[in-house]
Amino acid sequence: MIGLGFLYTIAGVLFAAWSLLTLRDASHPRRWGSAAFWGLISVSFLAGDWLGDLGNGVLVLVLVGLAGTGQVARGNPPTSSAPEREASAISRGNRLFLPALLVPVTALVGTLGFGYLNFDGAPLVDPKQVTLVSLGLGVVIAIVVVMRWLRPPALAPLHEGRRLVEAIGWAILLPQMLASLGAVFALAGVGSIIGGIAGNAIPQGSPFLAVLAFTLGMAGFTMIMGNAFAAFPVMMAAVGLPVLVIGLGGNPAIVAAIGMLAGFCGTLMTPMAANFNIVPAMLLELDDRNAVIKAQVATALPLLAINTLLIWGLAFR
Repeated sequence: MIGLGFLYTIAGVLFAAWSLLTLRDASHPRRWGSAAFWGLISVSFLAGDWLGDLGNGVLVLVLVGLAGTGQVARGNPPTSSAPEREASAISRGNRLFLPALLVPVTALVGTLGFGYLNFDGAPLVDPKQVTLVSLGLGVVIAIVVVMRWLRPPALAPLHEGRRLVEAIGWAILLPQMLASLGAVFALAGVGSIIGGIAGNAIPQGSPFLAVLAFTLGMAGFTMIMGNAFAAFPVMMAAVGLPVLVIGLGGNPAIVAAIGMLAGFCGTLMTPMAANFNIVPAMLLELDDRNAVIKAQVATALPLLAINTLLIWGLAFR
């Protein structure tokens, strides 16, 4: 059965290749530290189950040490020149977007179709991971199509991928680490503490105020942690399940799904979501590092209000 192991293997091989390419780049300003950083991420994907909790914990601490001491830097991998890219864009026009469109198309087709494929009576793709597997397969297909169409050098995908991950740097790990932080907070009982405070503050039998506390909490904790996945277990344990679902009889699917969208509103307004808000400003070389956040606030606040009204209007019908 094809599952997350398929994606982990692809990711692990890619990070290993980027580590080797960095190690071979004598002009890289932080060759050894950067190669070690990408190599350790590769190990976590390829051998994380074998390492166990302690081994993975030590690995994460080493990654933090490398990033915190400035050992992860941006190199100068070989790539096409600006005039070459401009000439290619002019000659091919919007057709250049077609390979990128293969990714969502494959994800959609795979999500709808893999359920009908079986091997020896068992599903070919893990039903719980079918969308993620389809997404990964779409990326592979898109790369194959691009290679056959544009005929770039064989290592071009690896060099371009390395250029992108080095531009992002250590912030590429923020989503995973912040999601893990949310799980740690939930296990530490932070949700129960917040739930007790919210329970005393929310008037008994007031669905709207309870929903407002939930959505504001999702957005607020997301702004603190930088990721809605980190805020979700805390706020669901604090308000979502005990107050909205169990106490007021709300629909758990609606509360959870729209609650996540409320959290994403917080993502739009925080520098802690560095991979979304700070990295783009750096890649675009903007003078104001908070320019992306400032542009998104006018969208985030109305969306937060709409999500609050949606839960209030739909979850208790």
